[in-house]
Amino acid sequence: MDRRHAAGVTRRLQIALTIAGSDSGGGAGIQADLRTFAALGVYGASAVTALTAQNTEGVRAIHYPPPEIVAAQIQAALDDFDVAAIKIGMLGTPEIVRAAAHALRSVDAFIVYDPVMFASSGAALSETGFVDTVRRELLPLVDCLTPNLAEAAALLGEKIPANEADMASQGAALLKLGPGAALMKGGHLAGPETVDLLVTAQGVRRYAAPRIPSANLHGTGCTLSSAIAANIVLGMALPEAVAAAKSFVEEAIVRGREIRLGAGDGPLLQAKLR
Repeated sequence: MDRRHAAGVTRRLQIALTIAGSDSGGGAGIQADLRTFAALGVYGASAVTALTAQNTEGVRAIHYPPPEIVAAQIQAALDDFDVAAIKIGMLGTPEIVRAAAHALRSVDAFIVYDPVMFASSGAALSETGFVDTVRRELLPLVDCLTPNLAEAAALLGEKIPANEADMASQGAALLKLGPGAALMKGGHLAGPETVDLLVTAQGVRRYAAPRIPSANLHGTGCTLSSAIAANIVLGMALPEAVAAAKSFVEEAIVRGREIRLGAGDGPLLQAKLR
């Protein structure tokens, strides 16, 4: 008899899996993803793809585990849990990309990929050959890609988009590489609003919001992508999941902008502090 049923446990939790790097400063990566899942009422499993020594001032060192350990973590979670959505973040090396892609090739779960290549400080978080391997091995498996402008340009080998028309054009180009949708994050464009574009085969949906001044934005992309995954787990369609995730991030930025944590760029706060 299943030990869970024998103990009288019948409630099932909604589950998401994050496959990403660990941020020793706690602001981004696995730490931000798990806080986001918890804040939205979703249980989070995890597979660590990199150990980083970093804080609010920047990245000091990166250690990548063997690819087979990454794959084993993913498989362990998938073998035991009913994972409805998967968020992928930092992968770092071509070998880890291949290991993750192989583990996910036959998975029946919605995959959100935030193609982390650079830290907020500008430090590179991926090795030579990474982009080609992502394009070939991983993008065809992805349901929603969430690049910022620099990441989109790197994936396409093009210039960074300068306006919304460029964003839409690059989003359409990214779809040709395999993902079902591309959420083009335009937060680095100038202007009083932040504008993101969800590009799908059906067209382009625009999400605009007033820009929130804050020096504490570390982990914004991680939080957005993991919130999208959590909202998919909770039963939302992708356009609604993106809208709800953006609102969640905006609230997290507002909560975190008055907090002083560390000497550099601080994190947003996914949940209220006591």
